[in-house]
Amino acid sequence: MRRKTSPRFKPSNKDLSPADAAVRKGGYELKGRVWIEGASGTFLGCGRVVLLERIAEFGSISKAAKSMDMSYRHAWELVDSINRQAGRPLVETSVGGKKGGGTKLTEAGREAVEGFWNIYEKFKRFLNKEGASLQF
Repeated sequence: MRRKTSPRFKPSNKDLSPADAAVRKGGYELKGRVWIEGASGTFLGCGRVVLLERIAEFGSISKAAKSMDMSYRHAWELVDSINRQAGRPLVETSVGGKKGGGTKLTEAGREAVEGFWNIYEKFKRFLNKEGASLQF
């Protein structure tokens, strides 16, 4: 099942709210962040997955990075980290030629994006459930 992806956050919002998900009850807020950790550190998190979605949308790491107000170098380092940690490449790049190079998600990349957002939705439901039970 393929779904149209849209950005989950704007770069400015990312800095304003350190949590990926939050639930308010009374004067309290239950916050949480979910990511997938690999042997070399973070493998996938909201920001990395949005970068993958933008690469799929624009066909370019450079354009994806610009859309997120991120340097090309940082975006490339994230893509390199993701590909090194994945069991198979999630992002493929091609260079040169008449039409220039490009970047695309592999089938494994599309599956990883969809799988992450499925986990994220379950995580948000968990926070909502637990937030509703706060008794302070």
